[in-house]
Amino acid sequence: MNTPPAPRGGASEQPRGAPGLSREFPRLRQLIERARFIASCERARIGLVHPCDALALQAAGLVRDEGVAQPVLVGCRRLIEAAAEKAGLDARDFEIVDTDAAPQAAAARAVELARDGTLRALMKGSLHTDELMSAVVHRETGLRSNTRISHAFVFDLPRYHKLLALADCVVNIAPDLKSKLDIVGNALDLLRRIGVQRPAAAVVAAVETVNPAIAATLDAQELVRLGREGRWGDAGIEGPLGFDNAFSAQAARTKHIESGHAGDFDLMVVPDLNAGNMLYKSFVYVGGGDCAGLVLGARVPIVLTSRADSLTARVASVALAAIATRADATVA
Repeated sequence: MNTPPAPRGGASEQPRGAPGLSREFPRLRQLIERARFIASCERARIGLVHPCDALALQAAGLVRDEGVAQPVLVGCRRLIEAAAEKAGLDARDFEIVDTDAAPQAAAARAVELARDGTLRALMKGSLHTDELMSAVVHRETGLRSNTRISHAFVFDLPRYHKLLALADCVVNIAPDLKSKLDIVGNALDLLRRIGVQRPAAAVVAAVETVNPAIAATLDAQELVRLGREGRWGDAGIEGPLGFDNAFSAQAARTKHIESGHAGDFDLMVVPDLNAGNMLYKSFVYVGGGDCAGLVLGARVPIVLTSRADSLTARVASVALAAIATRADATVA
């Protein structure tokens, strides 16, 4: 995830290395509880790719201890054992798939195990994002599907009454209309998998009217038209909408904007990575929220973590991945 290097401030942030998870985000905790319930019947095997530092091993220990999935460590055993010792963990407590020391070797092996069904999801360890994603998108040996790869966050915000998804803030830099079709489809599918039966999506832009000089408003107009034609099934698609009108029913009323979902959207579709990334960081650093996030559109969901992510975000993202692998999963 494209997060700044500085740690978050404020009372809600849990110090790095602290045991346990924050209790401040009940909707993320609900995701974790749901994944734990699913895991009581069958634990999804999540491949933690190149977990060769203490932070990655700490995440593996939390995933195991929270009971949301079964972490499988894919990487050089010698490096993993050294990282486990620094994290105060015993590497013998984990299943390890031994590879060469190069991060690319771990990524290739993890992708191979995901292709054959051994692993149900992948999680980035201490390698660079491009090292993992290069293996994922490889045309012959990767995890491509017939859908464009995109990313979605699911946010627990203090000033919003339910989980709110954002897409795409990480993968697609300047998506055209064709790419946005898959971004919307991937995010709506994820919401349905976590129990949102009729998701509502706001296509947000700088203005609420269609302006030929602002391409995002033209894209919004077409996405709404396709949504009304049933492209994404029973989902409500509105736009273009400003962020304020999508987030606040009062703001929409003040501006005399007719909307069936203002203040109650499940998903905001952002125009490009710049807008999405800044909104995502504002939700966390200014709004006091936290989130789970997944790469979607590949054969398996992929958790991309940042060193600045909270422990809650790391475990909730794995929980989201575990739920997303179950077509019949619903929020308890």
